[in-house]
Amino acid sequence: MKKYNSILKYIFVVITALFITGCVHDDKYDAPNLDDYQCRNVSYYENSANGFTKWTLHDLKLKPQSQAITDNAYVEGYVSSTDETGNIYKTIYIQDDPTNPTEGLTVSVDMVSTYTKFPQGSKVYIELKGLALSTYGNVVQLGMITDAGTRIPEKYVPAHIYRDCSVKATIVPKVMTLAQMVTANDKYIGCLIQVNNAEFDSKILCMNYAPDATTVDRIIRDNSTTTTRIVRNSGFASFANQIMPSGNGKFVGIYSKYNSTYQLYINRVSDLEMNKFPRLDGIAADPCKFSDTGLTQKTIADVKKLYTSGNWNQITGDFYVKAQVTANDETGNLYKYVYIEDATGGLRFNINKTNLYQDNRFRVGKDIYIKLKNLYVSNVSGEIQLGGLYNGGANFGGIEEADIYKSVFDGNAPIRDVSATERTISQLTNADVGRWIKLKEVQFIDADLYKPYASGTTTNRTLTDCTGKTIILRTSNFATFAGKDVSGGKGDVYAILSAFNGTYQLWIPYQINANLSNSRCDGSTYVPLSTIYGDDFSSGLVNWTAVNVTGAQVWTVSNQGNSGNNYAMMNGFASGNNANEDWLISKEISLLGKTKAFVSFTTDVRYAGNALQVYATDNYTGTPSTTTWTLLPATLDTNTAAFGDWTSSGNINLSAFLGKNIRIAFKYTSTTSAAATWEVDDFKVKGL
Repeated sequence: MKKYNSILKYIFVVITALFITGCVHDDKYDAPNLDDYQCRNVSYYENSANGFTKWTLHDLKLKPQSQAITDNAYVEGYVSSTDETGNIYKTIYIQDDPTNPTEGLTVSVDMVSTYTKFPQGSKVYIELKGLALSTYGNVVQLGMITDAGTRIPEKYVPAHIYRDCSVKATIVPKVMTLAQMVTANDKYIGCLIQVNNAEFDSKILCMNYAPDATTVDRIIRDNSTTTTRIVRNSGFASFANQIMPSGNGKFVGIYSKYNSTYQLYINRVSDLEMNKFPRLDGIAADPCKFSDTGLTQKTIADVKKLYTSGNWNQITGDFYVKAQVTANDETGNLYKYVYIEDATGGLRFNINKTNLYQDNRFRVGKDIYIKLKNLYVSNVSGEIQLGGLYNGGANFGGIEEADIYKSVFDGNAPIRDVSATERTISQLTNADVGRWIKLKEVQFIDADLYKPYASGTTTNRTLTDCTGKTIILRTSNFATFAGKDVSGGKGDVYAILSAFNGTYQLWIPYQINANLSNSRCDGSTYVPLSTIYGDDFSSGLVNWTAVNVTGAQVWTVSNQGNSGNNYAMMNGFASGNNANEDWLISKEISLLGKTKAFVSFTTDVRYAGNALQVYATDNYTGTPSTTTWTLLPATLDTNTAAFGDWTSSGNINLSAFLGKNIRIAFKYTSTTSAAATWEVDDFKVKGL
């Protein structure tokens, strides 16, 4: 599967994170022991008997790219970076002078913990014969041509990079402004620079540098320009979960870019001195420190009572509430809101920002303080919610991203387990709305078995207990588990209880929160579907027949924008829209002896054009036009404005073909007026 995170992938990420961060200790480091690693002095290279020619970094970067250097040449420089915190990965940055550099260089190495051999400030000599230049993201880098790209394999690093046996300098950052980060200064890429009067954008105040295992861009500004730049932080960095400084001051990092975007990399957070107030934007004091001075504490129940009538009510009192985050948007099933709870109840808190889970304050289990003054409460279709106004105060919704720091404060306590309130369907009351609940002994109704949680749009599935009481479970089509089949047994469901016009409904942040594995109410054991045939197109179209009826374009396989994973693709556009009819027909698939059978797949569409059609047949003649086809009611992607929003077809019933050998076909058509691009992946025929 390409679009859904697997447990194995998650385990791999965790292991990788532990590996990378295992050698670092919260920005405090011992000097590495270099006694056992090779070194050389400049006299070795200046000795004419050794035959070396010295190139400057500038000379080197002008040499031809994508071909091995044959000259017996070397460059020298000073290491400006360190990967000891894990924020810089498989890269050594160098500059030509420790105090007043005129040129920098990016060296790509297939090696981690390079700081143990080449600490920041080390003078190094790089022997160039056999290495090569390439350009990645508009940055010239030095490496070695390999099947995996231009990067020096670890085993070859000792043969090309030597540390000076005696010279180690202190790297003095070159002072630059954000306004000076332009093409004319790309020669400094790889150098350690200092930006004065720097501050992180107010939209990200009080946030951590990066969420676990996720690399993010943080916006930085100074007083030299209204144009902002990017600080790129790795989720594997040892400081990833630390809170970024909220004041103004000195930023020090490695200067780089990606395509046309200039970006900076932090070596260590101790290099940053950004604690001065007032800031350029007028913030006069540290906004990340919560104080209850002059404030009155309210409970969640109290907050709900602040709504009295009308569309919404503004909170005017100097109040605050302390609550625990019980659900967030990590899997995409919640969007621009979180749920919070205290001993008196639960509440939906609307925030006009995506990926809230990446903010340390909104991780499930965190305690937060919310200053309530100037926020709003509203009754939204029967559910009391907390938030703000938008559209010039015309609508109730989320508080704006730029205002989060004004209202939300980290409780600065370790994450706690979230305790669920146990209920049966019959026991649910309005007091439970907004709570994290454990709904006991329920199962999906028979009509929802073998169906995905969501298909094409936000979808309702129905849970029932053994007395026949029912409740809706809603799942967004954007949830990472939307295309997964619902669990077929009976058990307990952990979910947020919400309400819509008097009807209770559940939202699960994770699929595992509805993992039902016990026998059903009637004593039967649910048997999940098994895959009869599956194809993720990793081997191309070897199991498919591509039939071109009209037009020069044909079905092919691509992995562009899909992290190297293949999918089938058809596009009728080539120097303009073209009329096409093209079929992609599966190999023969046997449904002999099956009592249930379904086909499923995912699609992604871009640009206007005809919808893809999906057919099945049990009498393929070898020619689409003479074959009797049955059109299947597939759910397809409808967002023609963007790639990447893969949509699950749902399980399409093949009961009409049980006991037969079938083929599934995708029919693409386009015209001279409109030619969409259709992509198909994760094809499966499942059955019992």
